[in-house]
Amino acid sequence: MAQPIRCLINAGPTREYLDPVRYLSNGSSGKMGYSLAIAAVARGWTVELVSGPVALPAPAGVRLTRVMTAQEMLDACATRFADCDVFIAVAAVADYRPRFRAAEKTKKTSGTLTLELEPTVDILKTLATRKTPQQTVVGFAAETRDIEVYAQRKLTEKKLDWIVANDVSQAGIGMDAEDNAVVMFSRDGERKEFGPAPKRAVADFILWRIKP
Repeated sequence: MAQPIRCLINAGPTREYLDPVRYLSNGSSGKMGYSLAIAAVARGWTVELVSGPVALPAPAGVRLTRVMTAQEMLDACATRFADCDVFIAVAAVADYRPRFRAAEKTKKTSGTLTLELEPTVDILKTLATRKTPQQTVVGFAAETRDIEVYAQRKLTEKKLDWIVANDVSQAGIGMDAEDNAVVMFSRDGERKEFGPAPKRAVADFILWRIKP
């Protein structure tokens, strides 16, 4: 009997702290990544889900690891990557973090405040460089303009098998919404479009394309 596909998914936002109570983040709800995890379990896959801070219950049948920062997400994904057949990077990882994190809450003053930021680790690019020929790596590109241009650039630069692009500038679609509309591109030149539709339906569409 064939072994079930082993799938690693990251989902949700990350938080990069300025001090113990303030942080940089984004509006990702984690719903797309969690929908993919639920859909993968329904297909009989073994699923590891590495999740940033979200207000969603753990999906049934999924091994869930909760993290907070981009570095924590990389560490959790890196220890699991070699054992997966499919890695789907859905998480909306914060691109920058404060160069310095204050040990105590920063007090408000009457003047302006300047933050010095540095890039966070590129989780998808880092892990994609470790990919074996037997593994499939799928990235997401949430954009507000030139959606397909940026998505195909990311597909090539990060050496992915698939990229899933969506326009997060549309109200009610994408980030922190119940529905999504996506365009998928493969490294072999395929283009597949789906939606708007509920994220669970979008998840089924994505999984069917990457593993028919």
